[in-house]
Amino acid sequence: MIIQFAKPNYLILLALLPFVILVHFFLLKKKRAFALKFANFDALARVKGADLLSKNIVILLITMLMIILLSFSLAGMSIDRVLYSSASSFVIAIDSSRSMEATDIQPNRLEAAKEAAIGFVDGLPDGTRLGVISFSGNSFIEQEVTGDKSLAKQAINDISLSSIGGTDLGDAVYTASNLLKGEDLKSVILISDGNINVGTVQELIDYANDNGVIVHTIGIGTEIGGETSYGSSKVDKESLQAIAYQTKGGFFEIGTKSSLVESFSSILQLKFKKIKLNLTPYLSLAALILFVIQYLLINTRYRIFP
Repeated sequence: MIIQFAKPNYLILLALLPFVILVHFFLLKKKRAFALKFANFDALARVKGADLLSKNIVILLITMLMIILLSFSLAGMSIDRVLYSSASSFVIAIDSSRSMEATDIQPNRLEAAKEAAIGFVDGLPDGTRLGVISFSGNSFIEQEVTGDKSLAKQAINDISLSSIGGTDLGDAVYTASNLLKGEDLKSVILISDGNINVGTVQELIDYANDNGVIVHTIGIGTEIGGETSYGSSKVDKESLQAIAYQTKGGFFEIGTKSSLVESFSSILQLKFKKIKLNLTPYLSLAALILFVIQYLLINTRYRIFP
């Protein structure tokens, strides 16, 4: 674990600590002298040296801690943790066109894809960032890129067959690539039967390469095909092979649910990776809480005079 400061110049505020200590004890001495000079016997009992000192030490410690927290907050304190995490940030793109209702993979292509994708997310190490989209003739962002696996799984689970006709692989890659902007390493997992009928394959390949995105393709379906509400649907592996090969990704031909699960496992390459945790908002909140506590103590339990 490595502690870092984005603006270390603000740490100079820690130099206030000795000054605060000197001022505190100077004022404490003046307060005690004032109490002895003007208070009655009841008041004197409340300002015994030890009692007055112990009360004010608590207030001093809270004040010093607030200065430390605010200094670290203004300095932009963060912690770098090294985790065993995914080499890439992912967007899982799931085909939701009508051809995905084919039953050559039980219970159907879409449900099998969703089940395998959720299993993939469950197996990801902490720190992996991923988003989810569905696509048919248009693409829909189901979940922005996040480190929260529960949100990604819920988004996958909510995908249903689309009423919009067509299968636009290009728009799926465009949308996924845009979601991954700003990420270090970018990968798209494209799950489809490959029956592209909107746009061209070469356009999406060029766009992915221009944006540094690796596209892994999973061709779901059998060569025999499966029945849908509009007839038989077969997997078009040629388009998916071309996309994967020309973007340096992997192509996986899926004919069973078990092979679908195995393809996800093959995509995930693990390595050690730094995860940065920005502590600024937490430090500021802690300082605010201490300020409230200090105010309550000064005006209630640690009040010296009535």
